[in-house]
Amino acid sequence: MSEQKLFSEFPPVTTEQWEEKIKQDLKGADYEKKLISKTPDGIVIRPYYRSEDTENIGFIDALPGNYPFVRGTKKNDNAFEINSNIFVEDYGNANKKAKKTTERGADGIGFFICHKETVSENDIEILLSGINPEKTRINFISGKNSPEIFKNFLKICEKHNFNPEKVKATFNFDPFGYKTVTGNCYNPGNISKDFLLLKEMTELLGTKYPQIKIVNINGVFFADAGSFPVEELAFSLASANETIAEAEKVGINPEYLIPKMMFTFGTGSNYFIEIAKLRAARLLWAKITEIWTGKKDTGQMFINSTNTSYNKTAYDPYVNQLRNTTEAMSAIIGGTDVLTVKPFDLPYKKPDDFSERIAQNTGIILREEAYFDKPADPSGGAYYIENLTEQIAEKSLNLFLEIENNGGYHKALKTNFIQDKIKENARKRDLNIALRKEILLGTNQYPNVNEKISEDINPNVYNWSLPVSDNTDTEPIKLYRGAAAFEKIRLQTEKSGKQPVVFLLTYGNLAMRKARATFAQNFFACAGYKIIDNNGFESVEEGVKQALKSNADIVVACSSDDAYPETVPEIKKLLGDKAITVIAGYPKERVEILKSQGTEHFIHVKSNVLETLQKFNEILL
Repeated sequence: MSEQKLFSEFPPVTTEQWEEKIKQDLKGADYEKKLISKTPDGIVIRPYYRSEDTENIGFIDALPGNYPFVRGTKKNDNAFEINSNIFVEDYGNANKKAKKTTERGADGIGFFICHKETVSENDIEILLSGINPEKTRINFISGKNSPEIFKNFLKICEKHNFNPEKVKATFNFDPFGYKTVTGNCYNPGNISKDFLLLKEMTELLGTKYPQIKIVNINGVFFADAGSFPVEELAFSLASANETIAEAEKVGINPEYLIPKMMFTFGTGSNYFIEIAKLRAARLLWAKITEIWTGKKDTGQMFINSTNTSYNKTAYDPYVNQLRNTTEAMSAIIGGTDVLTVKPFDLPYKKPDDFSERIAQNTGIILREEAYFDKPADPSGGAYYIENLTEQIAEKSLNLFLEIENNGGYHKALKTNFIQDKIKENARKRDLNIALRKEILLGTNQYPNVNEKISEDINPNVYNWSLPVSDNTDTEPIKLYRGAAAFEKIRLQTEKSGKQPVVFLLTYGNLAMRKARATFAQNFFACAGYKIIDNNGFESVEEGVKQALKSNADIVVACSSDDAYPETVPEIKKLLGDKAITVIAGYPKERVEILKSQGTEHFIHVKSNVLETLQKFNEILL
């Protein structure tokens, strides 16, 4: 049978022809401004990609399972483990919960024990009773308790004669990560002593337990502090690189340590970039470890992906589950080894059985019903993904090298280079959220106006939060959620006992009044105000009359720019001091006229929503 070329009846179209057609359709508009976007960390996104855009990508011919592992560490599939975290308050109860969780389909259990002062062998015995670490990966999220827990875990394994070749466990030993979040080392002021502890752990471990990971580089800390993917990746790799360097100083062979390391990355909602981030991470780690060992087969990065807490909200919390789902998809397509989906209600309360089950089932559905574990590197060859991977890798490498050339991660932390970068990122993101350039659905856009939260919103210890040290020698980074400032305003409204009333005075041009009424409703609902919408009034007198009847605190003029100079002064006069007049829109050519007539308040697409609502709360509550 002769080879038949698909679509051969269609003539090929060159890039030049595409570009010419695009310019015609733009009708003189700026191509760069209209169709090319740039993320805050410098990733350039073009409107389309073609096969020629992958010609100069150095890793494009790599196969799944082969160096530099950009396409994953597995050759034949995309298998991943489903992990569920359990906060350990009582060891017996945590054990019962863990067994129930494995019965529901979890492959691994993460025991959160950071808050415990000491953890004895008996504590671990109770925690693991009836759980076989040969079949279920045990992940200890334990901070400075890692060495103690590690020793006791090995004792339990020896006591119960578990097969060392099959035992699967990870330990959260991460001195630089701990210092980044708390302000000091496990042993205050003595990073070398921390690595002597690591040496003890490696000597105990030897070569008996090949599937145990003892070092966990917590990149999720950076994501939860507001960092963008490039910074999260660069800082994580710099921390990992210095961990190897410090370990070598105390006599730990890099070739031995590297396979005992893992990374926990925070997955955000920028779908394709998060896919590319994990691919770039493996690529760069393979290059870094090759320099340390001289070998290409040691750099197979082991990744645990968890949802970042930064973009999660207390209001409209079920939206968090939607975020969790797309983030889980990004992590799996990107080739994560372990998937940890956080409960959707984590930002504001301890998760219950319902939210924990939904979180776990997210991964199970993606694996068992959507078959995400079947194709190796499902995004491989996609022109867009390959270009994103290359850009993230290049920019992360440049930042990594900048840190290395200036003394490494620890020095960058002590000189506040890391902290200042993160603060600048967080400032940009906070401003974007305040301006609604970055949307947190249900919080700064399209809020549920009938929703109330009856309790305070407190960060849960599940959220990787560690207590800031009493004896800091560096400034800790701040872990927080981008929605927190908006939530504070809305909670302030709820607790005041008064719900300000916003009356939308709609009149004039039908299209304009509807559009501006919708905008104003979303704007003021973010503060928890009561919104009274209207179909439209024949005159402003009629509208003001209804506004006064409703006891409105704010009356928003919703009409066309042309109508405002004549009608707004009349509205203000009829209202007197009984309500605040606000204009929906910003009629540039008429603003000065309106201001001279006494109008103070305008809401529009360039408004800082957060600051505006804060001011109204000060006036009204």
